[in-house]
Amino acid sequence: MKKCLILFFVTFLNFSVLAQPINVSPTQTPQQLVSNVLLGAGVVASNITINGVPGLANTPFGNIAYFTNANVAFPMTSGMVLTTGDAMGAMGPNTSGSATNPGNSQLVNTDPELNAIANGNITNGVVLEFDFIPAGDTLIFNYMFGSDEYTEFSPSNFNDAFGIFLWGPGISGPYALPGYPNGGDNIAVIPGGIPVTINNVNWVTNTQYYVFNEFPQDTYGDAVEYDGTTVKLTASASVQCNQSYHIKFAIANVFDQAYDSGVFLEAGSFSSAAVSVAVATVSGDTVIVEGCTYADFIFTRPEAQSNDTLIISYAISGSAVQGVDYNNMVNPIVFLPGQDTVILNLNPTQDGLNEGFESVTITVSIVNPCGDTVTSQGTIYLGDGPIINILESDPLVQCFPDSVLLTASASGGYAPYDFSWTTLSGAPLSSNDSVTIYATQNGVVQYLVTAVDQCNFSQTDTATVTVNQTISIDSIAMTPATCIPSGTVFAFVSGTTGNVTYTWSNGQNGQTLQNLSGGWYQLTITDQVCSASDSILVTTINAPVAAFTANPGTGCSPLNVSFTNNSSNANNYSWDFGNGQTATLPTLAPQNAVYTTDIPTGYTVVLTASQGANCQDTQSLFILVNVCDCADAEALNYNPNANVNVASMCTYPYPEVEAPNIITPDGNGINDFFELDYVNVISIELFVFNRWGSMLYSGSSNDVLVSAPKWDGTVGNREACEGIYTYTYKATGVSGAEVQGHGFFHLIR
Repeated sequence: MKKCLILFFVTFLNFSVLAQPINVSPTQTPQQLVSNVLLGAGVVASNITINGVPGLANTPFGNIAYFTNANVAFPMTSGMVLTTGDAMGAMGPNTSGSATNPGNSQLVNTDPELNAIANGNITNGVVLEFDFIPAGDTLIFNYMFGSDEYTEFSPSNFNDAFGIFLWGPGISGPYALPGYPNGGDNIAVIPGGIPVTINNVNWVTNTQYYVFNEFPQDTYGDAVEYDGTTVKLTASASVQCNQSYHIKFAIANVFDQAYDSGVFLEAGSFSSAAVSVAVATVSGDTVIVEGCTYADFIFTRPEAQSNDTLIISYAISGSAVQGVDYNNMVNPIVFLPGQDTVILNLNPTQDGLNEGFESVTITVSIVNPCGDTVTSQGTIYLGDGPIINILESDPLVQCFPDSVLLTASASGGYAPYDFSWTTLSGAPLSSNDSVTIYATQNGVVQYLVTAVDQCNFSQTDTATVTVNQTISIDSIAMTPATCIPSGTVFAFVSGTTGNVTYTWSNGQNGQTLQNLSGGWYQLTITDQVCSASDSILVTTINAPVAAFTANPGTGCSPLNVSFTNNSSNANNYSWDFGNGQTATLPTLAPQNAVYTTDIPTGYTVVLTASQGANCQDTQSLFILVNVCDCADAEALNYNPNANVNVASMCTYPYPEVEAPNIITPDGNGINDFFELDYVNVISIELFVFNRWGSMLYSGSSNDVLVSAPKWDGTVGNREACEGIYTYTYKATGVSGAEVQGHGFFHLIR
């Protein structure tokens, strides 16, 4: 019968997880780890010891532990790990280049096989040994060696040692063990029989078997702590079925106790059968999900037998139906010469039916070289798409504008989850698992939260925020202000609890404010629970503006003058003609009413426009009246024979002009202009110069009753500098007489 050995793996491929560390659990005993984790098909183990002591195998040992892995970059999904330090220190990510974790106190400091490999004294050693009986003709298993001695101490005297030593029928080598006269051999070697140690496999020697774990080439850095590891290696040996063998797994530090090293042994890979079936998943269980995950069935035969063509048939059973619940798979499978692996893909069909878990079992039965039938099988389960459960809060908010943090968590799907928050109308709020909500209105407000798992299954739930603020500013009453501060406001509030404070934006307190000027006023009320704010605009009744014109503005006595009232924002008007005569227009009289009176001589006329008792404005105007009860000499025709009575000639007062000697144009309304003071003048011209004689201003008026020239202290829209300035003027009187003058004045700012 042709000797053959096939390894059959079921690998479940889930969503890509690239940045997770392995999980190390130290709770299982070495006895459990060997029997339930390491052993595959076709092997029976016994006499398990740790460091040569049988009893140590029956209690958890800190340097030996179970590991699982969800990081697809790391090539083992589960297994057991042996370390020179505490096994928990093997977990990634790789954040230390010199991890040293004290392990079990019962470690060994001598081992003849390790001393021979390391060429030095060992420390912190852990040795796992057991006897086994293979069912096939080949022993095979997978392992990886890693260390924090990389890369600083490779190569060096700190050559942390590792070996897998095998004794039994057909095995010979340099390692002596009582009961095995031919000695034993180290099967933890790379091609050429080179033992796997730090000095033999590193970044400069046998680099094809070495993996960097340090930045920036941290291939496995997120999974394990070690700075460097080997690739996944396969140890194998030719054995005789149904014969007893002894194997030793040993690892230790050399010369010192620092910088941990470890060896990973892949779950289910220690096997010796025609077919070995192992089930391994990225997620750590045996379930694949419709529409999300799939499984690869990996058939592997030993490399030593890969030169032959091999045909293997397998049986499929279980509650799932091939071609309905999952795809059709090729049966039998064929290994071609040179091929040691065949992969079959199982892809579950997403049918949308709630069928519960359905099983698929692969069974392979082959007769081994000893004539025994060895049967191995692996089972996987097909699961429906998960129902995601979202847990979120429904808080109560007491006050505006308090905020509340809404937080959601999800379960039932395939973590991690992506969350999104929106309003009921779909407006986005947050893409995190939480969102801050500010209370803007009383009552119930709802928000939507959606969780999407790594299989793209989603669930949406509603979060409810209840706002229960009772305090309220219902309204604010207002009385307008006039031209003096006379406005009032009064606040009407409700829903308060206990004492209430009223705070206005002008610094005053109280429910009522008086004597207010026009403008906006904001009120904040606060009770023992909440606060509320509102504002009110105090309007202003426009102040009166007195204005009138006189026609004519000058003439001979007696002069009949009509005054036109052009005032605004007033409802009462009072005249004073300067000679004891007064007049008051009715309250409801038209604003532009005309009042006519005789002015016998020159007087200043004053109009007072008012609205109420305390709001008024005035304007004054000088009416020039001349005594004209005689002939105007300039109006007589010249007759050399005529007699002219000088006594009957008209006389006019001479024009007089005065100028200020200082101005202060600072905008306060007092002394802001350089302007002339005059009497008996009907027209005037004014010129202003700087000290170098450059003219800065010129102005004139032909009717000073309408307007008069004045300088505002600027040159080209820019303020003139302080200093001394000169001026000239020319004024014309009623009689036509002209008067000229000049002088200087000071400009002070």
